[in-house]
Amino acid sequence: MSQSDPTDHALAAIASILDHPESHREPVEARPASPEPMTADGYSKAGPGPMAAIRFKWTVRRGDDGHYYVDETIGENSIPVVSEPLTRDAAIKLVDDRESEARRRFELLKSEMTGRDAVSDFVRGDGGEM
Repeated sequence: MSQSDPTDHALAAIASILDHPESHREPVEARPASPEPMTADGYSKAGPGPMAAIRFKWTVRRGDDGHYYVDETIGENSIPVVSEPLTRDAAIKLVDDRESEARRRFELLKSEMTGRDAVSDFVRGDGGEM
């Protein structure tokens, strides 16, 4: 028999982390549907993922010029990438949009890594040629 590819082991480990029940996440209904009509300064959301070291975070802050900026970081100690000057509503929308897109991409990656799509295709006979 040939040796296993180390990448296979890494992907299997990541897939096992991602397969844990969703009990660690905040329930969606616990989050406000829309931000309260108050200052956006400090409004923040974090992307999904099993490791804080690679998790995106977006935070709105108000600049001295009166405009709002979104600081985007990866992990806990990164230097933020700062958005252009925005209005309050545009800054909140940017945070919401980025978090939503990150969650969509994470779920897609999770599905691909766990092989659920490939296995279901194979079972149905759509697995293609190997």
